[in-house]
This record gives sequence, structure tokens and C-alpha cells, in this order.
Amino acid sequence: MTNIASHELPVHSFNTVIIGSGAAGLNAALQLVARGQRDIALVTDGWNAGTSRNAGSDKQTYYKLSLAGSTPDSTRQLAEDLFAGGCMHGDLALCEANLSAQAFYHLVERGVPFPSDRCGGYVGYRTDHDLVGRGTSAGPLTSRFMCDCLGRAVRDAGIQVFDRHTIVSLLTNGSGGERCVCGALAIDGARASGSSTGFVLFNAANIILATGGPGGMYKTSVYPGSQVGSIGLALDIGAKANNLTESQFGIASVGFRWNLSGSYQQVIPRFVSTDSSGGDEREFLRDYFPDARTLASAIFRKGYEWPFDCDRVGSHGSSLIDLAVCEETQHRGRRAYLDFTRNPTDARGHACRVPEDLDEEAAAYLRNAGASGATPIERLLAMNPAAVDVYRNHCIDLRQEFVEIAVCAQHNNGGLAVTAWWESNVRHLFPIGEVAGTHGVRRPGGAALNAGQVGGIRAATYIAEHYAGPPPTPGEFVQIAAGQAERVLQWAEQSVGRHDGRMLRPPLVVAEIQERMSRCCGMVRNPADLAGAFADARSLHERVMTEMRIESPAELATACRAADLCLAHTAYIGALIEYLDAGGGSRGASLVLDPAGSQLCARLGDAWRVRPADARGVAATKILEVSMDESCCVRAEWVDVRPIPDEDASFEHVWAESRTNRRKDRE
Repeated sequence: MTNIASHELPVHSFNTVIIGSGAAGLNAALQLVARGQRDIALVTDGWNAGTSRNAGSDKQTYYKLSLAGSTPDSTRQLAEDLFAGGCMHGDLALCEANLSAQAFYHLVERGVPFPSDRCGGYVGYRTDHDLVGRGTSAGPLTSRFMCDCLGRAVRDAGIQVFDRHTIVSLLTNGSGGERCVCGALAIDGARASGSSTGFVLFNAANIILATGGPGGMYKTSVYPGSQVGSIGLALDIGAKANNLTESQFGIASVGFRWNLSGSYQQVIPRFVSTDSSGGDEREFLRDYFPDARTLASAIFRKGYEWPFDCDRVGSHGSSLIDLAVCEETQHRGRRAYLDFTRNPTDARGHACRVPEDLDEEAAAYLRNAGASGATPIERLLAMNPAAVDVYRNHCIDLRQEFVEIAVCAQHNNGGLAVTAWWESNVRHLFPIGEVAGTHGVRRPGGAALNAGQVGGIRAATYIAEHYAGPPPTPGEFVQIAAGQAERVLQWAEQSVGRHDGRMLRPPLVVAEIQERMSRCCGMVRNPADLAGAFADARSLHERVMTEMRIESPAELATACRAADLCLAHTAYIGALIEYLDAGGGSRGASLVLDPAGSQLCARLGDAWRVRPADARGVAATKILEVSMDESCCVRAEWVDVRPIPDEDASFEHVWAESRTNRRKDRE
């Protein structure tokens, strides 16, 4: 125990603390143990919370090297395909490719039920931004299966788990390029009540940050409600982030949050909208597609082209569907739904015939899947009954009910900047999983699951070989951390129990953040809104630091999450302003509106004119890195994209480097 600002705080010391209990964090803990590191602990604010345990799709994809069949593949080709998505560092792409098979087979050995053929081949299928067929799946709940299997292994290994502990601040030592993380301040949810704030100190030589994406920042979101995100923890200590402008958005259900990709679209459901009270039903896609064949084929392709892509709008592409949904829900104030009980009809009122009105690729896919039923729900039950079960388990019967939809924030391709060993510019801090910005503009569906596993392998390897020593003694640690912890404790004291008529409550803070982010940093971005949005974000951050009030210490973790989101959303808006000021335009999963720009679709009108991307400008050829200063201003730097390393393939050369550890440089 130690006393800081009249608070008695327990101090727990470990070589490495892993923050987060999703698939990435659990794997990192096991990888450390496999390399002889047992002085570790896993800290989580909820063992069963987060995206890995609570998100999925029709058959949630894990993207890997092709490991069956006759289609040629190689780790170099996989790296080049990842790199081709744009704004992805080549060494990260090569690491994800080289360790893909190792990470995948580790999951197989832990019991994740990926399907294999009778000769042991793990066959694949095409996923988003993938032409090779590298996707595999354990069903709608792939990432949950990963967490279940890895979680059992963590328990079996005897790794200490601190559940219901919310990390509220990372602690550092040193400055500038020598700044390193040295621990964390947390709130123990079991102790935060009455007069106890429940604060706890973790003294650690290393921190692996595996807290997932910024799900709490968006109002229109498919992230599970328990996935808030905590990238602000790292931004607050000077960690750099990159590609914060790049996210994925796609069609998802909004009551029960679930991605409606893959077979949900490949069975060709109807898209309908109603007025706010459920009347005036109409099939709105009729307005955008000229005939049944074009309409049905676009809906089918939306299955494996699920994320919105600005390059797939023209020529009646699949992403025109996303814009049509946005037009109905955002501009017309209507409610949009998928209906699996009937086939869609075209502009002339003719019902789509399946498979007769499909192009040959789509028709062959449904034939091979045995999905020849007369209605979408019959085809879905034949192709993927588990996809129907997911909704039935949440009291939604797709056999007779519409499911309400929107275009939702689904994944952040950006995040904290990392080296090829997944280390931050703040030394000894290792962001892995979605909180690490390793993807760039586009990524194949399922690549994030592979990246999270590979990041854990890389971080554990580096820690075991370079940072394996013990943390400072508790006394030394307290001397380093006391001042930083005291500032948080004082903020907590001023926030608790002081009420007045102007009280700023955490739910109000989060609601304002979510409204602003969905309006300004969603799939559609309007440059005219951003300067005011950034000023409002900074103003809200100042108010959070001085005016936010809570009833009791039991709400402290909620208040700290709101403060974290506030800092994070300021960084995201600031990064987008920098991107646009540098000439950035529509790319990937986002559109930049411009009254003088190109018209996307005549049916959408001039309100949807957009700024095209400049293929030769700095915003297209470099990666935007940002950090936050103490006054909540964004510092931006455009950095060169690191190329894919041209590694010496000689075994003797690699063997010699391995024996001398020369390969383990930070860069």
C-alpha cells in the first residue's frame, strides 16, 4: 500500500501488464508465458465485455494465408495484398503475412473450431477486398470462440486476472524520445463505492494495450455497447497515432447490433423503408437500379463487398446501396429495414427471380451452397442457419420480422502508431489489436483478427528478449508515479458529490461526443462542419476537466471513460481537418462532400457531390501521424510509408541474425 493525496492505494508489481481481455490481449498473455515470462497480469474492466466476445456477422471471417487447395499463395503475396490497401507500412504487412499461419494454427490447437476437410485442409473463401479466397470462419461467433478457447488457456496457465478494474491513466518515466511507460492507475470496481474511490496502482516494466477500437465515440454504431475504447489513455501520454481518418462503415442492424454482411446479403433480401411510425412502406432501392438483374446482383455482391467503398458506387456498384440507406435514414428521416420473407422488386414492380435474375457468379455461388429456395429466408436457412439463430437468440425472427438497419461505424483501421514489433513511440508500451493503427485505408475482411494475434506474438517476443527484467521496486515506482497519480486523484475528488444546476454528467458528455462523431466523422464528411466541431470538442474537453460531476465514487470509472472518449474524439476530428487541409478527398470507406465536386449518382442529386482523392498529393502518398499536446491541440506529421522489406532469404544469413539477436532492432 502507498498513500497519495490522502488516498490509500494498493500497489501491484509485474514485469508486464496486459490491459484488455479480448482475443488480442488473451493471446499476448499466452505468448508471454510460452516465452518464459510468468511475471505478468491481465487487467480488464469486464471479462465478458468488448468486441471480441460480443460481435460477429453471418460467418465472422478470419483472414489468413491460403492453407489448402490449388490456388498459389505465399507470405510475400499476402503482404503485397495487405500493403496494396494503401497507407499501410510494409514491414507490418510482412509481419502479418509471415506469422499468419503460426497465429492461425495456435488458435486451432487451442480448440477454435475452424472447419477442415477430410485430409486436414483449411479451405477458404473470398471476403472483402480479397480476390484469393483466404477467408475462413468458425461461424457467426468466430471471435467469441477465440476468446473462449484462449480464456480457458489463460486460466489454466494460472495467469493472474484483475477483473472489474478500469485503467484510467497510464504512467510514464522520462521525456522526449526516452519517455517510457512504467505503470497504470486503475479503479477497482469492487471497491469503488461509498467513501472509497477504489484506486489501484500497477507497477510494470511493460504495458500491452489491447483495449480495442473506439466504439463509444459513435451514435450510429455496430460496436457492442460494452466496447467503449480507451485510445485516449495513450494519446494523453504522448503516444502517436496514425490513419485516424480511416474507418470502416457498413450496413448493420441497430436494435440488436450485428453486421449484416456475407450470406445475409447473398440471399438477396428486400430493402424497405417506412415513415417514423412504421407506415408508408416502400422498396427504396428501386429508385437506384434500372432492372431486376442489376439490383439483385448488387445486393448479392454487398455480401463480400460489405464495407462501404467510395470506388464501388458508380455503375450501380454494391456501395450505392449504403448511400441509398443513408439517404432514407439521414436525409429523409425514414426507417430502413431488411426483409427476408420476400424477394425484392425492381423499378417496374417485377419480383427478382433467383437465380434467373443473377449474374453467373452469384447464381453459381447459390447453386453450390444449395440455396435454391424461393425466398431469402429459405435460402439463408439452407446456406447458413446459424445466421438466423443469432437473431432468434435475440428475440428477432427473420422468418417473419423485418430487421431495422443503418450504415454504422464498424472498425477503425487507424489507431496508435507502432514499430514492426508493435511498440509505440512511448517505449515499453505495446498497442495490439484494433487500438493499434496497422491497417491503412482498406483491408481484407477478417485481417483485423489476424493482426491482433500477430501483434501479440511480436510484442511478447520483443518483451521476452529485451524487456524481461523486473519493474522498479514499489518505493522507486511510487516516487516516479506519485505526481501523475495525484493529478487524477484530485480531479476525481472535485468531480464527486458537488452538485449544482449546471452539473455536467458523464452520459451527457458521451451523448455529445457520439452525435458529433457520427455527424462529422462518419461515412460522409462535410469540411464545412469540422472547424466548429473541433472547437466544440476542445471546449467540451475543458469542461470535462473542470465541470463534470458524479454522484458517488461508484461512477468514477464512467466519468473517466467519458474523459478518455472526449480527448480521443478531439484527436480524430483534428486529424481529419489536417487530412482535408492537405488535399485529402474521398477514399476508402468515407466520402468528402464538395458542392463543386463530382456527382456520385444522378438519382442522389447535387447534395451528394464529393471531392475526389488526389492520387499524387501528400495525403495519398504519406501516412498522417498525430499526437496531442498538453493544451489539447493536435500535432500532425506526414511520414513516408515504410516499404515491404526486401529480406535476405538466405537461411544461413537469417540463422546468424537469430543467434546474435541482430534482427531484434526496434525499427
